[in-house]
Amino acid sequence: MSISEQYFPEEPTAPVVKTDTIPGPQGAQAIKTLGEVFDTRCTYFVADYYKSKGNYIVDVDGNTYLDLYCQVASIPLGYNNPALIETAKDPKTISNYVNRPALGNFAGNDFEEIQRELIKAAPKGQHLVWNALSGADANELAFKAVFYNYQAKKRGFNAPFSAEEESSCMENSAPGAPELAIMSFDHAFHGRLFATASVTRSKPIHKMDMPAFKWPKAQFPAYKYPLEANTEANSAEDDRCLAIVEEFFKTWHCPIAAVIVEPIQSEGGDNHASAKFFQGLRDITLKYEARLIIDEVQTGCGGTGLLWEHERYNITPPPDLVTFSKKMQSAGYFFHDPEFVPNFPYRQFNTWCGDPVRVILAGAITREIREKNILPQIKETGDYLFGKLESIQSKYPTWLQNLRGKGKACFIAWDTPSGDDRAKFLNAMKLNGVNMGGCAEVGVRLRPTLVFGKKHVDIFVERLDQVLSTL
Repeated sequence: MSISEQYFPEEPTAPVVKTDTIPGPQGAQAIKTLGEVFDTRCTYFVADYYKSKGNYIVDVDGNTYLDLYCQVASIPLGYNNPALIETAKDPKTISNYVNRPALGNFAGNDFEEIQRELIKAAPKGQHLVWNALSGADANELAFKAVFYNYQAKKRGFNAPFSAEEESSCMENSAPGAPELAIMSFDHAFHGRLFATASVTRSKPIHKMDMPAFKWPKAQFPAYKYPLEANTEANSAEDDRCLAIVEEFFKTWHCPIAAVIVEPIQSEGGDNHASAKFFQGLRDITLKYEARLIIDEVQTGCGGTGLLWEHERYNITPPPDLVTFSKKMQSAGYFFHDPEFVPNFPYRQFNTWCGDPVRVILAGAITREIREKNILPQIKETGDYLFGKLESIQSKYPTWLQNLRGKGKACFIAWDTPSGDDRAKFLNAMKLNGVNMGGCAEVGVRLRPTLVFGKKHVDIFVERLDQVLSTL
């Protein structure tokens, strides 16, 4: 019996679409009335989460979709997972839910246990965690940790601030507000807050009209596919991009305190890189005494078949900070150097300092992944899926270009001929009962749950073939 069948014996057996349009009439009305109190301009359809189960999401028109997008890659173990429902009923969860502690000042007597469960899921080489509220928040807090650490090393870790530093920072000027930089990459996505928008480079809509830090943007490798037929060209691409990174360190007008990079650029197009590239980044940051931040917000928690995708590349020594959110249902960053704890209290601080309910949920999710040995199963499903997609690609090469993600479970993507073609394709898939998402200008990405099985693959591929035969 598959893990999906164990969790969801009453999961739907196939998609069912009852309306001629998505959304249907009830969905359109629901969007209209919701629009009176909420911005619904990005709403695809209004879901009925009470009826959604496992790998299927149901909308208010009664349409049942096989979901390969899963709340923008943030559902780990399926809709209404029974193990997570039991976690929600636990008295510890209820207490932290109704009494939401301001953790920095009034942590509860159960929070040590809660936090230690989360740390069990830490990436290799990391054993500490700082909690956040979202992926963008996690990255912003990681930047703060880097900057605090950079300046503390200069003045002495426990040295007091000078009077000049204290007065100048209140004027947003040096030396109290030093000019430092974070390097990111073209096509990167790290969030929509102020500092994270400055390192996000995927789409103008994410950052238009916002004041920005003048920080460097390096080139992320643009590989040729299939990888096995283009090893020499892709290795040269690694060399080219790493040379650009190092040149920025040599010439940028202010110190580059850290590099932030995704193991797979997701929102920016599902762009992959190699162990050579990531180790090269690590070597450069060590050479110039900068920090390496790995953004695992979308790749983390098993979506690629590993709990943490960057571990695939055996980066040595380990990254300085690893940020997380999405499938973890919590957020923050893991780290290993205690000097990343700010040298004085109230520096890395807010009212909540995370959310203990979400930390409890993250602990339960990662415990289920370990105890039910889920990752080998999603790897097997991914290999099966990729093989099926290669066959589909041979039939419809124009519609499945640059198929990528082989060997990385179901973290798979391909390119369509154009943005208009992609929109037409995604709408046709919805009308055939499959919910999918895009990335960058022409990409299609798959982000199913970790309990997506071969029977789901067969349904998806059948519907995919049907749609492509009509386009």
